[in-house]
Amino acid sequence: MPESPIILFDGVCNLCDGFVQFVIRHDATGQFRFTSLQSTTGAEILKKYHIPPGELSSIVLSVGDSHFTRSDAALQILRCLSGPWKWMGLFLVLPRFLRDAVYDFIARNRYRWFGQKDACMIPTAELQKRFL
Repeated sequence: MPESPIILFDGVCNLCDGFVQFVIRHDATGQFRFTSLQSTTGAEILKKYHIPPGELSSIVLSVGDSHFTRSDAALQILRCLSGPWKWMGLFLVLPRFLRDAVYDFIARNRYRWFGQKDACMIPTAELQKRFL
């Protein structure tokens, strides 16, 4: 992947926050940067790709002039991590409509199953440089 891919995530979703924490722990090279979909930076990136600004049901991976959403984004991110997680990229061979159906089911139920926060997470001073 080109330098500094950006992960846009729902900043009040506990599942999404957990995924970001997971990526941070397994991103051995520190290649990923992060911003919430609710942030000004997130809104600018969504606009760049003509994604509706209220789109909070999908994680977005911005890589240069390209982007991935839904299961494509999640699997592209996982395949760039260290350890066995990179093998999750093999699921990209499955038809997108099947992968996205599972992704959408989880996305629709994420607040009910995992809850949500009142505000976006505040990164530690150490992680601050990786958040936009």
